[in-house]
Amino acid sequence: MLLIRKKKGLSQADLGKMIGTSGDVVGRYERGDITPSVEVVSKIADALEVSVDYLLGKTKMELDKQALKRLEDISTLAPENKKFVLNLIDMALRDFKTKRTYAG
Repeated sequence: MLLIRKKKGLSQADLGKMIGTSGDVVGRYERGDITPSVEVVSKIADALEVSVDYLLGKTKMELDKQALKRLEDISTLAPENKKFVLNLIDMALRDFKTKRTYAG
């Protein structure tokens, strides 16, 4: 949480205001003195525009709101449309990786 907070240019007090607490409490979360509730972790994730999994260290992928919205939209597609979109993404990624491999 500390690194992403600093990356976003937020002080502990700034983040505290965003989640409805004080900067002192945010500092205690960051030091591990106290553990935030699930509700507070969700508020922190929203404020920092990352997933709860990112905050918990379950992923290193920092998704922005646009990427998350796109993933949500894809998940609501009919199965055949979802498969088509995912195949397009796979092809684009494969092309990108191939170009990167041979360019380096």
